[in-house]
Amino acid sequence: MNFELTPPLGIGPLRIGMPREEANEALISLRDAEKAPEADATCGSGSSEVGQCIFRPSGLMVSIECAQARLVSVELGRPTGQGGRLADLVWFRGINVFGLPAREVVRRMAEVTAIEPDVDDPASFVAPDLLLSFWRPFEADDEPDDEQGYYFNSVLLARPGYYDGSTPA
Repeated sequence: MNFELTPPLGIGPLRIGMPREEANEALISLRDAEKAPEADATCGSGSSEVGQCIFRPSGLMVSIECAQARLVSVELGRPTGQGGRLADLVWFRGINVFGLPAREVVRRMAEVTAIEPDVDDPASFVAPDLLLSFWRPFEADDEPDDEQGYYFNSVLLARPGYYDGSTPA
């Protein structure tokens, strides 16, 4: 499946600002139909609330965060052990977010928008105008076998005001 990041709107059926109930239904629609719902409750933020996180058959994690009963962010987590070859692809304007090395993602993003190292974590990057953030646990740009640093591990798309603490519109 292809997932297109479309800030500030959302990702696939998950639309920023949609009611929590609709967001949970949209998230569940992305789950593997053969998988037990309880298997999804252990991912991401550690929340035990059903519908907060699912894993796709490929291993791609899809996690949602709601505040004031509205969807405020969606995070996608890259499955490990697959190099640049993933069954579920995550795109932003033609950039394969998890299929390209992190350094190449940053280079291509810089052609589209401002992108800068995260102030607290220079191995990760933020595109503030788009409310996109790209995370990896450490920088290992020259080691393709070390997927944890060579590729981004997650991308988060958020609503306007998410990082400055303002409330949703």
